[in-house]
Amino acid sequence: MGKKQFKAESKRLLDLMINSIYTNKEIFLREIISNASDAIDKLWYQSLTDDSVGLDRDEYRIRIYINKDERTITVSDNGIGMTMAEAESNLGVIAKSGSNKFKSEIDSAQAEDVSIIGQFGVGFYSAFMVADKVTVLTKKFGEEKGVKWESKGVDGYTVEEAEKYRSGTDVIMHIKEDTDEEIYGSYLEVWKLKALIKKYSDYVRWPIVMDITRTEKQPTEEKDKDGNHVMQNVTVTAPETVNSMIPIWQRSKADVSDADCAEWYKETNRDQNDPAVTLRINAEGSISYKALLFVPQKEIDSGISGATKHKGLKLYCNGVLIMDECEKLLHDYFEFVRGVVDSPDLSLNISREILQHNRQLKVIGQNLEKKIKGELETMMRDDRPKYEEFWKNFGIHIKCGVCDEYGRYTDFLKDLLIFSTGEESMVSLKEYADNMPESQPAIYFCSADTIKHAMDLPQCEDVRNRGYEILYLTSPIDETVLTTVKSIDGKPFVNIVTDDLGFMTDEEKKEAQEKSAESKEIFEFMRDSIADENLKIVMFSSKLVSSACCLTSAPGGMTLEMEKYFRNAPNEEMRKLRANRILEVNGEHRAFKAIQEAYDADDKEKAAELSKILYVQAELLAGLEIEDIASYTELVTKLF
Repeated sequence: MGKKQFKAESKRLLDLMINSIYTNKEIFLREIISNASDAIDKLWYQSLTDDSVGLDRDEYRIRIYINKDERTITVSDNGIGMTMAEAESNLGVIAKSGSNKFKSEIDSAQAEDVSIIGQFGVGFYSAFMVADKVTVLTKKFGEEKGVKWESKGVDGYTVEEAEKYRSGTDVIMHIKEDTDEEIYGSYLEVWKLKALIKKYSDYVRWPIVMDITRTEKQPTEEKDKDGNHVMQNVTVTAPETVNSMIPIWQRSKADVSDADCAEWYKETNRDQNDPAVTLRINAEGSISYKALLFVPQKEIDSGISGATKHKGLKLYCNGVLIMDECEKLLHDYFEFVRGVVDSPDLSLNISREILQHNRQLKVIGQNLEKKIKGELETMMRDDRPKYEEFWKNFGIHIKCGVCDEYGRYTDFLKDLLIFSTGEESMVSLKEYADNMPESQPAIYFCSADTIKHAMDLPQCEDVRNRGYEILYLTSPIDETVLTTVKSIDGKPFVNIVTDDLGFMTDEEKKEAQEKSAESKEIFEFMRDSIADENLKIVMFSSKLVSSACCLTSAPGGMTLEMEKYFRNAPNEEMRKLRANRILEVNGEHRAFKAIQEAYDADDKEKAAELSKILYVQAELLAGLEIEDIASYTELVTKLF
């Protein structure tokens, strides 16, 4: 029996696959088990029309044996097996998949009923990541002789006839010796293999059986004073099925209630609360998949300091785990969604990096996002308190999504946005637009630390007096969100603090400009008296009704809200950043008239002191910190 060489391209691919395609060595068991499952699928499919197979469905199984003395792991199945030619073809040419060939040979109607995992053809060779020698003992159903295929990796393989009692395949992996970098011997522990099966292959449809050693209490011949047999601990080793086989998302709604799904969610995500939304999807078509998705009630705390944040759905192919967290399936704005996606149309034996750019995966992701958005819109419409609670916990994700990639996802997400119009009321942008009077020229908003503070801003008074609602923004990102959305039904967003409200006619604007020009001298005096380098202009306001003053920021630069945000920054230079300010005064208010009277009476000291007090009051109304509280207090006490 001479050694045969892999083809040159196969040898290069084997080396590449071991070192590059799979970066996670533990998936070798997933791949070998998946191949065994495929082999059983094929024989079971044949048994539907061939009575000579002689196996009932519950007789198929995958057996795993560990031999620590010989450092071997054996994965054995009672599936279809391989002939000599098939062993050479499937195992001697890397990336040639027998499963793919089998599926292509049956007609399309039959293919829908056959679930074959290994369609890429390199999964078997992942065994060489942990094994220095792999032996395959196989016998095709209906054949007299078996086949032994053996290889130590890239140096080639041998293949010969062999005796085998029954059809099926045994994959015997001789585990490498331990190194400083890798403890390969851990794969020879029962607990380790059970954990890998639970993680990756728990939902393979056929039983995966291992010999499990347990300690049990058994009666002895000895009896106690009451005549009962004395119990003793006995170590028992017996075969046990270690996989669940049927995942909850593969079962029908008639068999699994939403309550069952909620319990499964809480167990798998370590969440004490029921999910806010349960979404069950069964999609059939050019790309088929099943999904079980959940929106939590609130962010789930891992309970581990410094733990990596969860991101992505679990991705399966026919119940076999491909990725524990598939980050590219959903965009970041839906990263709070938990759950699983299972598709028979994905290639199991493919790298994480390639899969993340898979076209089919993108289509599935797009469809899932539409379903999630639709479910959230239904919640907003039918259960507003529940949606507002969701928004409190996860709204920031939607807001960031609106702003991400220069507004690429704005049109998709904007219908999910809600904002406060009072301390107890919130509206979507569509609801706001639907409630607008026909005369309203724009959508008005203002920003502050709290809703109450925003409502108390003096600039709000004129807007509310006209019967127009105001969106009160309290998050640093809110203004950016509205800037990205730009408009609703053709109505622009207007910041009542910094923008022209659009209430004044051209004639009224002209009169205001003439009045400001006449008061230029006192405005310059007030600015110079206040002596704040960030105060650029003092002017009459067109927005004030009963308040004496307000503070705004110069157009096109940093806003007052940005200044407040930067004051809490960790960087000292950022904390020093200040907006260029405009002091707007109400020319009809007695506070300004008092300044005017003192100035006209040539009592410049009093006029200067009153100007400083007015400026600090404007800062307080804007929610800004006072730089010199002692000086302000001294000025106020002089008024008594």
